[in-house]
Amino acid sequence: MNHSGMLFGSSGIRRRYDENLIRLAVKVGKAIGSKNGRVVIGRDTRTTGPLLSSAFCAGACSAGAMVFDGGIAPTPSIAFAGRNTDAACVVTASHNPEPYNGMKLFNPDGSSYSAIQQKEIEEKIEDILWGTWKNQGTIHSIPAIELHRKAIADKIHIKENLKVLVDCGNGAGSVITPHLLSGMGAKPIAVNANVSGTFVRPSEPLPEHLTYIPPLVKKTGVECAVIHDGDADRMMAFDKNGAFIPGDILLILFTKYLGAKQVVTTYDASMAIEEVAEVRRTPVGDAFVSEQLVRWGDFGGEPSGAWIFPQISRCPDGPFAAALFCEMAGEWDLPSEIASIPSYPIMRTSLSLENAQDMLYALGAVNPTDGIRIEEEDGWCLVRASGTEPKIRFTAEGKTASVAKKLLEKGEEMVRIARNEVKN
Repeated sequence: MNHSGMLFGSSGIRRRYDENLIRLAVKVGKAIGSKNGRVVIGRDTRTTGPLLSSAFCAGACSAGAMVFDGGIAPTPSIAFAGRNTDAACVVTASHNPEPYNGMKLFNPDGSSYSAIQQKEIEEKIEDILWGTWKNQGTIHSIPAIELHRKAIADKIHIKENLKVLVDCGNGAGSVITPHLLSGMGAKPIAVNANVSGTFVRPSEPLPEHLTYIPPLVKKTGVECAVIHDGDADRMMAFDKNGAFIPGDILLILFTKYLGAKQVVTTYDASMAIEEVAEVRRTPVGDAFVSEQLVRWGDFGGEPSGAWIFPQISRCPDGPFAAALFCEMAGEWDLPSEIASIPSYPIMRTSLSLENAQDMLYALGAVNPTDGIRIEEEDGWCLVRASGTEPKIRFTAEGKTASVAKKLLEKGEEMVRIARNEVKN
């Protein structure tokens, strides 16, 4: 469970697979089915997916719901397929290792379940009654991949025969992205695209997990590379020279290419985005970005690789982002475009602290994992408690390295003073 003792973390329910997770899947299915007559479900490639998906379906049917099963499919494909139903559930642990699994819940517009919706499930999950034999639901199949693929192909146009490397990380992107790009006239070279349930590389698309990509880009002569995590809600990329494109730069590239005027991103994203669009910031986590986009903004994302395009859905959409990036690579010289984007020094440190969350409360944070952001004219520092480890994380960015260093020291000093006060 997360630190609050609740079911939901910053991105759905996620934990190591065991019998408790199976029981929980039945209960969540029952809770969703009791309030929603028509529910879409799908799963990523993990070996525990079929069992947990069946458990959710059993719960939903017991509450009388009609369930539409999309099978193995990316999170955004299932969220998109849920637009004509009442709710969608994806059985996934996203970029966590294979022993983990969980559930993400979505509204018909693709937005994640809000904090209020999550709280309602948490409060009532033990109280929902089983339906009688007369009131059982039914299960049907739905072509979620095909629906999503067609919607993307209608909106994006890729240069004919564009060569692209596609690394699906043995995740759910394997069943859509290579076929999607091929059907749009590109020439994809797919790697790690089987759905065995075992990840050849760590699922999170970080540069240190992708050291084999630059030599492959050079060897194959592709014009770009696109990378997914386990459930393909994320997309990261490399240019034609095999250079990894940081998430802060991708955020700006998409903003400029789309001509987006109002962008939603997280507190830890670079201030460089503010030079190309009006920006509203949220706590770290794509669910917060999605929630804000319901009210404001024409594009959103966070540097971890979650990109949200409201014109298709309010769910982070890795396959849409991959196709859009390929369109961009066919029209722009990406290395020179990237060179023109301002880049400011960012510094990160962390402090191991058993009572990290309590310390953030003592500093005045409303939520310790959202943290406190110190803003100055030429830089900022974010001080937040890790959501997964007993640590306080410090991130600072400045127009110059000395400004970033000063702001980082300011954040560390703030914690040091608070620690002394708590001790005394």
